[in-house]
Parts: sequence; structure tokens; C-alpha cells
Amino acid sequence: MNTPRQPALRNQKPEMIPKVLLRGMFALAVTSLVITTAAVVSDRPTVGQPKPSEVVASRAIILEGRDAQSVVVRNADGTLLADLPHGGFITVIQNAMARERLTHGIEGNPPMNIVRYANGRLVAEDPATGWSAELYAFGGENKAAFERLLEQ
Repeated sequence: MNTPRQPALRNQKPEMIPKVLLRGMFALAVTSLVITTAAVVSDRPTVGQPKPSEVVASRAIILEGRDAQSVVVRNADGTLLADLPHGGFITVIQNAMARERLTHGIEGNPPMNIVRYANGRLVAEDPATGWSAELYAFGGENKAAFERLLEQ
């Protein structure tokens, strides 16, 4: 009785990811979970968050995105502050805020706030969603774009 023979597996390729690397990735994931769980369970105070500070200046503005680059900036009452065909970083913030509002189901285009704190922070805050962006963290030129809007 003849049984069919399996062809030799001479052309079988080795595994793409070495087992040592897979084990290392698994160990990293488990270690991260253990550290995070320990911090939550022990009520460890948060770090890397800005310290509370007094508001020095604030301005409510409305950002209207026109296309991928242009943005119109208005006062909360609707008067025109700036019509920027190449809004740069202001367009980036407008797009991020619009996306956040879309995910929260916010209708219309309510004003957002530009807030300067006594400790030097400059923040774009959206009261409609609770979203905020620390503008000073994106470099001097990007921060200056919003400082100009705050001072107008």
C-alpha cells in the first residue's frame, strides 16, 4: 500500500519576526500595563501637566475653515478680525477643533477662547467640547500667530 508523500519543505521561508523580538514586545506591553496600573491604584500624583495659574488675558474668537489652507477669524460678535488665505498653524488648530466638534456632535460654530495664563501658557480652549491645545508647545512662530489674534 502506497501512501502519498508530502513534498519536502525545502522552500519554506523562516519567520519574519524573530521570536526574541516578539517576546520583547510582549514584555514591553505588559510592563507598561503594570506601571500604569500601579500608578492608578496608588493614587500617584500626575506629572507633566501644567500647574494651575491665573488668567491674564482671554479672547473669544470664531474660526471658520474655508478650504485646506484658508481660515477666517472673527470676534465672538461676528466682526472680521482676519481673512487668511494661508492660515498656517491657525488652520491646523481650526481643523483639530472642527474634528473634535464633529466627534462630539456639536452643531454650528460656537466661539473658542484664546487664553494667556500668568505662568506664560497660551492655550486654545473650546468650551463646547472641553478640547484644548497648549499653543506655546508648538514653537515661537505658531504661538505668535495666536498672540497677535489675542492682542488685536
